[in-house]
Amino acid sequence: MSVISTSEVTSLLTPVNAFLHCETPQSWIDEAQKEENLRVILTDHLICELKAAQSAMYLLRRYVADEETSKVLLGWLKPYEDFTYRHEGDWQSLNTKHLSKSVFNVEGLEPFKKDMLDKMVMLIKEELHHYYQVLEIMHELGFEYKSVTSSRYANGLLRHVRTYEPEKLVDKLICGAYIEARSCERFAKLAPFVSEDLGKFYISLLRSEARHFEDYLTLAGQISDTDITERVAHFGHVEKSLIESDDKELRFHSGAPNIN
Repeated sequence: MSVISTSEVTSLLTPVNAFLHCETPQSWIDEAQKEENLRVILTDHLICELKAAQSAMYLLRRYVADEETSKVLLGWLKPYEDFTYRHEGDWQSLNTKHLSKSVFNVEGLEPFKKDMLDKMVMLIKEELHHYYQVLEIMHELGFEYKSVTSSRYANGLLRHVRTYEPEKLVDKLICGAYIEARSCERFAKLAPFVSEDLGKFYISLLRSEARHFEDYLTLAGQISDTDITERVAHFGHVEKSLIESDDKELRFHSGAPNIN
């Protein structure tokens, strides 16, 4: 786990905080840092890492991979999904899985799709590495994996995605940018209030999460026929509403806790 200096943390968070339309409410930090809520926060974080990989995998299957490669990708991700959603398999064996761009036929691939391939394969590798790291932390803490229900956050964003191409892809990429940026911001917000080791782990994630949000925005700008500023602002307002409004469940991306 590489050490990140205070100045680098500030440098990484500056564009993230400029991109987001609000900070995490203090009430979420107050609730999330409680020891009795740590299992839920870690479990939801774990599931969010898998969902981030799944979302990137969907983009590759939908816009880059041929039918045969798509089947290979589904099979490659299946052990993670089996463990997470069906409680099947040994979590320690997941550390042996490695995705390679070599499964893709890149001959004649247009520049945008090549860029998407490069960025999404890297993102998938990193998210699933983080997934395994969270499993290791939960094991060390004696937390048996038990699934939790999803928050309303991601669906709340995706509800605003347009249904026709290429606008659908543009909106999905913008949603991905907000999810990654919020994750980055929350890691930094929560890090000072948890154990030293867990805090260091959260801070170690900032480099990749900050790059992920920028990668998604770059791809959205590349594929769009028009300036994406208005759509980015639209999803920024939606995301702000989801984060600041009351939420009945505490999750990693939930809003202001109102769980009494």
